[in-house]
Amino acid sequence: MKIKPDTSCPLNNFKKCRGLECSWFMQVRGVNPNTGQEVDDWGCAVTWLPMLLIENAQQSRQTGAAVESFRNEMVKINTNNSHLLSNAINNELISYNKEEDGK
Repeated sequence: MKIKPDTSCPLNNFKKCRGLECSWFMQVRGVNPNTGQEVDDWGCAVTWLPMLLIENAQQSRQTGAAVESFRNEMVKINTNNSHLLSNAINNELISYNKEEDGK
């Protein structure tokens, strides 16, 4: 059994949906984030909101993971650069002290 929602419109005092005459009636194409199935359908923008909010949340999680990964790589690079700089300074100080001791 497939459940079909009523076509009454909450934006129009619960009268019958006007379909293409309504500015909120729009076409959505893409992939349903819940099922992974292709979507190419017309409907009310209000009815598309839950699916679009789920997709937005998934994209936000992916962005957060990418930013965290980038941050971790930058921390590694900065740590390596700090060690290199510290070693270079120490080597320079050692050679400077040897020159001072030889004078």
